[in-house]
Amino acid sequence: MSLPKIVGKRIRECRRKKNWTQEQLAEAASLHNSYIGSVERGDRNISLETLKKIALALDVPAGELVQSEEALDKQRLLDEHLKLVSGRKAEEIALITKITRDVIWGMEMRGN
Repeated sequence: MSLPKIVGKRIRECRRKKNWTQEQLAEAASLHNSYIGSVERGDRNISLETLKKIALALDVPAGELVQSEEALDKQRLLDEHLKLVSGRKAEEIALITKITRDVIWGMEMRGN
């Protein structure tokens, strides 16, 4: 998928999470609503300044709007893992790390 399509898809997802219309996002970002539609379809290669306006309007980091779904999934899983180990004793973290390594090693051996 092309970068404009990835960005457009992410913008649409973030806009919908806020239950906003394209018109509401356009107003919040000081852009025209037809422009938002073309961005969401991936028809436009937007500037960094426009990306910043949209990110600020959506209240999300601009980097989140350019990440692929796979990268976002990895980040979400990493965040979840960090929550699991947060506040644990060093021994518990070492055990979790060992289990994770064993699982990954086993998956690599099976070719997954």
